[in-house]
Amino acid sequence: MASLSQWVQGARPRTLPAAFAPVAAGTGVAIWQLAQQPGGVDWALVVPRALLALAVALCLQIGVNYANDYSDGIRGTDDDRVGPFRLTGSRAAAPKTVKAAAIGALAAGALFGIVLIALAQIWLTLLVGAAAVAAAWFYTGGKKPYGYLGLGELFVFVFFGLVAVNLTAYAITPHPNWVALLASIAIGLLAVAIMLTNNLRDIPTDSIAGKHTLAVRLGDRRTRALFAVTQLAPFVLMVPVMVVQWPVVVVLLALPLAISPLRIVLRGAGGRDLIPVLGASGRLELVFSLLLLLGLCLCL
Repeated sequence: MASLSQWVQGARPRTLPAAFAPVAAGTGVAIWQLAQQPGGVDWALVVPRALLALAVALCLQIGVNYANDYSDGIRGTDDDRVGPFRLTGSRAAAPKTVKAAAIGALAAGALFGIVLIALAQIWLTLLVGAAAVAAAWFYTGGKKPYGYLGLGELFVFVFFGLVAVNLTAYAITPHPNWVALLASIAIGLLAVAIMLTNNLRDIPTDSIAGKHTLAVRLGDRRTRALFAVTQLAPFVLMVPVMVVQWPVVVVLLALPLAISPLRIVLRGAGGRDLIPVLGASGRLELVFSLLLLLGLCLCL
């Protein structure tokens, strides 16, 4: 039976910034939007909706991590890992238990999402929410998981970037704008960097297991180049926002956090040497989003 510590490891805490970041960025955009409208920022509206959006994102991230653990484990993909601990692959927990944990986390995310949708009266987004839950399961689940076809990064970009940032902002104030779009693209790219780190590390074992991730398809050299783009492009995307709202320049304080993971990846590190890059990429995304939130709040 897996210990509590092993369950926490199985939830992959280094990936959780991918859940915090879009909510922080979307909340920042919404606060900035509300400040431009008559009546200003209603914090009694902003705070509970932002917390509900965070609960949704965290549950979906943990759910997809457990679902990935279960699906890869029963397929044998995790039998020869060099990465972080896996519950199913290590035989620490029974597959059916890990599957139940995944379903439970996804169900909790769906429940929080319904509450948020009801509170914000944005019922049409139910379809988007259902698609997000389905995407979380079928990343490595089902007969033809899209993660095995090289589409994992695309879905992460869409659901943990475009969808998560814009829906968070929309749930707080239904006035979309170009700042939300740029922020969602930036956060999506930083989320992709986290997945690329995992898949770059696992190219040898994934190739043997028949898991044709984007990294396997691109190859080692081009995957490293794409990783560099995902780390640096978000700062470039924020330049137009800085021009219009100069306090957003604070996001540049996160730029030094990109140096270490870039150096490790571009120097050709592999295997266990890439594990620290996972945490570093997560920290960069989290700090970037929090600084963006701060910068947009300073525009009030």
